[in-house]
Amino acid sequence: MAGGAGTPALLAACGGGFLAAGYLAPGALATRIAEARAAGTWFGVNVFAPPPIPADPGELHRYLEELRDEFAVYDLTPVLPSAAGDDDHWAAKLDLLLADPVPAVSFTFGIPPASTVAALRRAGTLVLQTVTSPVEALAAAEAGVDALVVQAPAAGGHSATLTPSDPPGASPLPDLVAAVLAVTPLPIVAAGGLARSADVSAALHAGATATMVGTALLRTDEAGTSAPHRTALSAAIRMPAGSSTGDTAGDSGAGHDTVVTRAFTGRPARALRNGFIDRHDATAPLGYPQIHHLTGPLRKAAAAAGDTDRVHLWAGTGHRHAATGPAAAVVAALTAAL
Repeated sequence: MAGGAGTPALLAACGGGFLAAGYLAPGALATRIAEARAAGTWFGVNVFAPPPIPADPGELHRYLEELRDEFAVYDLTPVLPSAAGDDDHWAAKLDLLLADPVPAVSFTFGIPPASTVAALRRAGTLVLQTVTSPVEALAAAEAGVDALVVQAPAAGGHSATLTPSDPPGASPLPDLVAAVLAVTPLPIVAAGGLARSADVSAALHAGATATMVGTALLRTDEAGTSAPHRTALSAAIRMPAGSSTGDTAGDSGAGHDTVVTRAFTGRPARALRNGFIDRHDATAPLGYPQIHHLTGPLRKAAAAAGDTDRVHLWAGTGHRHAATGPAAAVVAALTAAL
């Protein structure tokens, strides 16, 4: 989980998992890798792969103007991000992972060249690709990956879709696993909406080799989830489905159902509904990471102020089952039916 929720401590508490390389500078990623090694648990590294989604310059400028009043709440002025965006230190992170190989690397947002996959495999690294459809699974198989992370639309945070302008429709995770297995024999790690032990069991019975969770761990002791994010998740659990609070700054409830939006980053992502989404989702353009950089200062200020109305609150559809306490206890509960 990029952005702070996923930590080496959380990985260690769960007995293994993936570190998020997204948004980290290469030096910070190297530190996280060293911490994971010191914990002595199996781990992989998830990397955001190019290409970015270029924003239309006119649409980017229009959206900036639309957001001026939101920024003004914190005496901020929105700044037009670079038209070129960035590639999240793609080359430098690959150099690090090839020079100091880790057990596994997974890619999200794009499929790396076959030569990159081959180089990592020669270094002794297991290579996985996140996909959201059978078509994407076939493309990943052609690139030579070892395994697939099959992400259902119910997942919290960014969709890994390779076609952000046409994100995947609703499809239960077991059905998606079966559809991918029908086109490729690659091992599958199933992800998206796994909130209860029965969900994990269903994904495995559909043919997945393993499962992966994120939202289920957001409220645990070891997660790096921000205070506003924890507050919003707790409020969502207390309120009945479909309810909503107002959209004033600092409202600890935000919305209580999840929606897929590109309002915060310019790329489809599932989050707890809040006022910012209500005000801007219909008009937000595609454009990643430019929109991510445009809204970043506002989101940072809102998080510092405890304002759940203007910060991204990534969460999957199973967020109401996210429990507090040690992460190990959550993992034990998720595997109880196996």
